[in-house]
Amino acid sequence: MSDNRTKKSWVTIPPWMIIGAVIILAPIFIFWTSENINKQKENTTRLLQEKGAALIRSFEAGARTGMMGMRWGGRQVQKLLTETAQQPDIVYLTITDSHGQILAHNDSSQIGKFHGRDLNIEEITRSKEVKWRQVSDNKGKNIFEVYRQFSPSRRHFPMHFDKRKHNDWLRSRMMMKENKPLFRLAIFVGLDMQAIDTARKEDTRHTIIMALILLLIGFTGIILLFLAQSYHATKTSLSRVKAFSDSLVENMPIGLVTVDANDTLTTMNQTAGEVLHLTAAETVGRKSSSILPVELSQLIDNLKGSVGIIDREIEYPMKDGKHILLDVIATELKDEDGIFLEYVILFRDLTEIQRLRSEVERSKRLASLGRLAAGIAHEIRNPLSSIKGFATYFRERYHGNPEDNKAAEIMINEVDRLNRVISQLLEFASPVHTRLTPALLQPFLQHSVKMIERQSREKNVTVVTDFSSEIKEIPIDPDGMSQVLLNLYLNAIEAMDGGGTLSIGLSQIEQETVSITIADTGKGIDAEEMEKIFDPYFTMKPSGTGLGLAIVHRIIEAHGGEILVESEQGQGTTVSIILPAHSEKTGRNNED
Repeated sequence: MSDNRTKKSWVTIPPWMIIGAVIILAPIFIFWTSENINKQKENTTRLLQEKGAALIRSFEAGARTGMMGMRWGGRQVQKLLTETAQQPDIVYLTITDSHGQILAHNDSSQIGKFHGRDLNIEEITRSKEVKWRQVSDNKGKNIFEVYRQFSPSRRHFPMHFDKRKHNDWLRSRMMMKENKPLFRLAIFVGLDMQAIDTARKEDTRHTIIMALILLLIGFTGIILLFLAQSYHATKTSLSRVKAFSDSLVENMPIGLVTVDANDTLTTMNQTAGEVLHLTAAETVGRKSSSILPVELSQLIDNLKGSVGIIDREIEYPMKDGKHILLDVIATELKDEDGIFLEYVILFRDLTEIQRLRSEVERSKRLASLGRLAAGIAHEIRNPLSSIKGFATYFRERYHGNPEDNKAAEIMINEVDRLNRVISQLLEFASPVHTRLTPALLQPFLQHSVKMIERQSREKNVTVVTDFSSEIKEIPIDPDGMSQVLLNLYLNAIEAMDGGGTLSIGLSQIEQETVSITIADTGKGIDAEEMEKIFDPYFTMKPSGTGLGLAIVHRIIEAHGGEILVESEQGQGTTVSIILPAHSEKTGRNNED
């Protein structure tokens, strides 16, 4: 599999990258190779030219030395020329007159012939500038020829020929009287280029090979540079993706737990830790069966023998004995080749969803009950007025009969009580009208506490307040909120028959909500009653109507807030009113 991935990574190199590297590097190295070859050629030419010039100077010096104090003839020059030409790199050495006729040559058979017919010999015999050219002999052999004026002496050519020993044309041609000016001569040196050509070809081949190697290195360097850049970009992108995924996994509102094939817990995000009351530091790297609850561990066992996704709801037992409902999804995580990586378990706490469902159901039930109660109340109120009227009449008529008068009085009081119940029922059934105005809660709460000073003294209840939080104005309906607070205060005082402490606090929750807490040290509410406390006509007081908390709940809802109750039997009850700190529209009417 690693080989396939390696091939894929090379295949992913874009073609434009390779073409671009060739376009950039090829001209550079072609130019560099050409320049290097030309430079080698120039150096070789300069070397041969200097060698030929040195041979000419050496031959002139030898001729000049032999002529000093003695009378040299053509034979001595020919002998010096022949000996000089015996050096391995010299092909020929010749001297011509201004017409190109050979006067001396290391090959005596060439004497009398012409050399350099394609050159301006006359001009050469007049210039001491060393010139060169490349020629070929009759066998096609390359010869590097160096030539210039031949001047063994500054003024004369003191060379004489013996007429008795040299009767040929050359001797007669070169015979002259002593101290007579010499002919203008030219000297040509032919150098063998075979060794030079071999060395040049070898250097050229070496240069081309080096150029190709450098081209390959440069090409590889550019590709590696692009790959490094691509690797850096990919690494940066992967780092960002990893950071994003890690942050998403850690902060998402769904619990996540991963377990590898060895039953080792590898991941636990913050939400999972909060639900399970565990921390990643103490769980990651340990056996999941010893950490996770049995209900979750069984899901992993089920995954091992099944294919697909397991989706179910389970009850998770908490350490305090309570149970919470979890919506759990479990599956296997595999890579693109289908190889198993780990087991993944996602779950969320359905407690809040259950509460919201209960709220919706209760709201629907209350709405139906309210409509029914309103109809019944209207139907009952009219007969009650008639009954009260007859009871008043009988009380007046039987004023002198104590027993009948008392019965009429009881009838009137019961009708008044029924009328109050019906009035509360109509109030509960009617829409809640709220007029929200900005108000500071600190002075508002302080004023509300003063309304229960008498009741708290009578019940021996100590009121403790904490309004130290600096909270800006929030939109509330003063009348409705006063009714809410007074109802909750009185309920708390009545729950503490033997005295106790009533704590009232105010705090800011983040920037968007404000919390008012009312806590007592009374007898508390059991779990079964907690689910019904906001239902109409449910009461734990002998003389209660059961509509107080229901109306309180509707007023808080009309404010856009919520009311939460926590209680423990024998320890007391805490009621929290959560109100929004801002309202889209102040002074609106909210109807339920």
